[in-house]
Amino acid sequence: MTGALSGMAFVLSSPSALPQASNAEDASGQQAFNNACRTCHIMREGDNRLGPNLHKVIGRKAGSLPEYAFSSAMKEAGFVWDEEKLDRFIANPEEVVPGNNMKPYGGLSSSEDRKKIIAFLAQAR
Repeated sequence: MTGALSGMAFVLSSPSALPQASNAEDASGQQAFNNACRTCHIMREGDNRLGPNLHKVIGRKAGSLPEYAFSSAMKEAGFVWDEEKLDRFIANPEEVVPGNNMKPYGGLSSSEDRKKIIAFLAQAR
């Protein structure tokens, strides 16, 4: 009986490893977002700060959030945010949209942190 119980405990504990890993990845992405972005941005829809909210930013036309006063450079950027564009922008905003209002933020060099942030932003789709 003890073997059956320990086997059952193993089976019951194994699936929980996946949600914990996912939670760890979520926490890691949120931490990277908090460290690099949260000074100016938030994920809550309709809650703009110094920067626009980033709720459902992936798939949104750059500079198009109606309740935020974007720079003319961002309004005229002419693209839709996707993961590749976000990666390039987070790395070097001025290179992607010259004349944007992200200063003094100059970019995030860590590709790993950018990947975590983009995964965190993608959760809001």
